[in-house]
Amino acid sequence: MASGDIERAGQKVHVQQGPTGVKGPFSNSDLDRLSEALTMSSWETGIKFSAYIGDLGEDRRDSVSQLHGSFGADAPETCLVAVSPNQRAVEIAVGADVAKRLSDRSCNLAILAMTTAFTGGDLVGGIVGGLRMLSDQAGQQAAE
Repeated sequence: MASGDIERAGQKVHVQQGPTGVKGPFSNSDLDRLSEALTMSSWETGIKFSAYIGDLGEDRRDSVSQLHGSFGADAPETCLVAVSPNQRAVEIAVGADVAKRLSDRSCNLAILAMTTAFTGGDLVGGIVGGLRMLSDQAGQQAAE
């Protein structure tokens, strides 16, 4: 597997694609857009945004819950956007602290916007747009 770390604004994002020499589903430009959207959303809100793109298995909600739980001590401050293109599914998991700033309605509206873009064939644009909507809804982080 080809993998590497992208560093943007001091935040590392681990990227893993298919076997070496095999073109992955995302171009470098796509990966840059995703990285920038995650970094900016996190920076603007103080919420740790993360995205998972891949198969979620038969029990999607359980898979997303496990993925979200893998953030450990950061889970309460994390918003995970999980997209399974082959299953045509999008799930958003938020930690307890994030839930105070992002309502179910806000998450559902972001999912609706993402799925609209996905229907048009724009996976990366849909995720980027969804992250922007979520960060707009969460608002800026409180001054400490």
